Amino acid sequence: MGKLFKLILATAGGFIAGILMAPKSGKETRDDLKRKADETKEQVALRTEQAKAAASAAAESVKSGAKSVETEARGMAKSAKESATVMRDEAGRLGEEAKVRAGRVAEDVKATSKKVERDVRKNVK
Repeated sequence: MGKLFKLILATAGGFIAGILMAPKSGKETRDDLKRKADETKEQVALRTEQAKAAASAAAESVKSGAKSVETEARGMAKSAKESATVMRDEAGRLGEEAKVRAGRVAEDVKATSKKVERDVRKNVK
């Protein structure tokens, strides 16, 4: 808006200086005033439209960026959830495997213990 304000000030200043420096009839001066006012009005309308277009484009960029961030965040959350599920399932599987192996070890210990006991009884007699 600073540039627009400066443009309006410069236009008005130049216009006033032109009126004061050039002696003209009242009708000519009024025509000049009307023409300059119309030109200034057109410039203001043009700059206003440009500002609106820039604001609209910026809003669209922000919306697009937010949508992209949202999509990424949702993807990361989904991936984290899937990874947690895989880890949970793997931990469960490993726990079951550990139980099975511990059972085998216990059975081997019992069998070895019985074998040692038999060997001891056989050799102690």
